[in-house]
Amino acid sequence: MQRLVVGLLVATLGLVACKKEEASTPKPEGTPAPAKPVSDLKTDKGVDVEKKVVYIGALNDESGPGAAIGKPFAAGKRLLAKQVNAGDSGLLPPGWTIELVERDHAYNPQNAVQAYSDIHDKVLFLGTSFGTPNTLPLRDKLTADGMVAFPASQSSEMARHQYTPPIGASYKLEAMRALDWAVEHAGGADKVKAAIVAQGDDYGKDGLEGWTEAAKFHGVTVVSQQSVAPGQKDFAAIVTALKASGANYVLLTVLPSASGPILGTAAQLKYMPNWVGQTPAWVDRFFDPKVIPPPVFTNFYWVTGLTYWGDDVPGMKDFLALHAKHPDTPKDFYTLSSYVQGRVQLEALKAAIESKDATRAGFLEALKALNTTAGGMTAEPVNLSRFPYETAVDVRVLKPVLDQGTWRVVAGFAAPKALSPTTPRAADVGK
Repeated sequence: MQRLVVGLLVATLGLVACKKEEASTPKPEGTPAPAKPVSDLKTDKGVDVEKKVVYIGALNDESGPGAAIGKPFAAGKRLLAKQVNAGDSGLLPPGWTIELVERDHAYNPQNAVQAYSDIHDKVLFLGTSFGTPNTLPLRDKLTADGMVAFPASQSSEMARHQYTPPIGASYKLEAMRALDWAVEHAGGADKVKAAIVAQGDDYGKDGLEGWTEAAKFHGVTVVSQQSVAPGQKDFAAIVTALKASGANYVLLTVLPSASGPILGTAAQLKYMPNWVGQTPAWVDRFFDPKVIPPPVFTNFYWVTGLTYWGDDVPGMKDFLALHAKHPDTPKDFYTLSSYVQGRVQLEALKAAIESKDATRAGFLEALKALNTTAGGMTAEPVNLSRFPYETAVDVRVLKPVLDQGTWRVVAGFAAPKALSPTTPRAADVGK
């Protein structure tokens, strides 16, 4: 019995020594590290859980006819990325960052389709899809991929597709509100001779529908309808036709690359109606007298449902402080509007991560649950729970104060009079 006990003790001590030697022996190179616990966050595309990085796509126009808008719009998302990736922004859960996957389609629908094909498997959603004509061809692909693409467009057509939610009042509502103002400004519908210059695409169609519907509502005659193509250079014939029609209120449903030359040509031909530009007709570079002489804008007004640089909204102070840290970022309305759009996106993304579902479907679900002012940056709360989407209906009319680089309100936020009074406000949905 004594020999048996001694034998067991010797064997046990030998096993312990063996284990100590094994533990102290270095592992050969190439031995995989122990696996980390798998996160319970559900993902599919565009999310690296281990690195806590979300990849966001952006289809920009930085070299085409919309580049005057496209460049600052692209800069708005880059500014937001800098804010998030610097840390402690509170816009995403701790440790999470974003990376933009960008392409320039140069305002060409075919290029947009190709660019989408290049990146669609690499990103969770498209933070920017620039322009109505460049977003429309993507809709079937977005549906097939279950991916949201935020359009740099307020086309009514965007609001009718689940995966292209716009932010702000539509171009159609802008046009309707513009004619309300024209009637008030002229002193009666009988004093208004309305005309429109519209881009020959869905953006132009949206403005034309709103302008003509409001004209019918007010009993105003539309005396001239002119069409332009993106990138068109010569506008003499268009301005001549407007002048011959006697139009005294002209809606500009065009890009800045057209609105500037149209106003300049009209000044040369001594034709000075009241011009009302829709949101995409303006770019803040027009504040610079070296770009266009200030007298050209004597009778120019701007109709929009969005906030402008320096606007009196709660979140503007923080935004301006952020911009001051990144002075290389363009000081432009479109930088601001892109940033605001991005804030809405990140609120949905944060909610999706916190709910443990950062899949494309989970992101869309989180987006539709939002009721937000994007950190106090929007005029109306953005609510995407109602479909077709209606994120805002109120629109106002502004006059540029050129020597100060800002705006004067000439007609405050209001819903178009031709709009059905039973139409619910986006801010009220879900209350």
